[in-house]
Amino acid sequence: MSSPPVIRVSALCKSYSTPAGDFPALKGVDLRIEAGDFVAVMGPSGSGKSTFMNLLGCLDRPSSGEYLLDGRAVSRMDKDELARVRGRLIGFVFQGFNLLPRMSLQDNVAMPLVYANVDRAERRTRARAMLEKVGLGAYAESLPNRISGGQQQRVAIARALVNAPHLILADEPTGNLDSQTSEEVMALFEALNREGITIVLVTHEADVAAHARRLVRFRDGLIIHDGAHDGLGRHE
Repeated sequence: MSSPPVIRVSALCKSYSTPAGDFPALKGVDLRIEAGDFVAVMGPSGSGKSTFMNLLGCLDRPSSGEYLLDGRAVSRMDKDELARVRGRLIGFVFQGFNLLPRMSLQDNVAMPLVYANVDRAERRTRARAMLEKVGLGAYAESLPNRISGGQQQRVAIARALVNAPHLILADEPTGNLDSQTSEEVMALFEALNREGITIVLVTHEADVAAHARRLVRFRDGLIIHDGAHDGLGRHE
């Protein structure tokens, strides 16, 4: 029996209340992402892509429709179960790194394990292993301000990996990096994907999206393209 897709959304809608009335951010989105996919999500501001990523990350709930994560209906999960899902099944990588400045890189990487009640010795072992994986094992005791922006993003990726998630959600992970460093970070994502990790990445940059094997493009709360790269402009 084949395993379910990592992500399956059906007729997904999300509206927000505003003084002018309800604003439909998503208008009935259908999407299926299999284990091992590497998907880039693009679209102009207000297209619905950020709302969609928040729903995928269990940071918000849809107004209607269905979201199955590893075959389980997210809408039926209570707050505690959603927190466990976010902590164990999903790794998050953000544009701003979000490292704690007074903690060593090793302790930053270990933070998700604190919330998972992993003992200190195991936390240190696993955090050090993840730093080695992203090429920063020698910096384990350093503070974030002693390394470059690209290295900080590698630490953030190590933190996202430390709980062995099924899925990495990356929101503009190269937005604060120069072109060469962006290429290095994207090469790391490609290597992780070759290991079988499913990656969904939001970006405004077509050259960043080109590292993914599949492009999903949003406009006005709907998916207007899903498949190979469509050759549209380099910047959104």
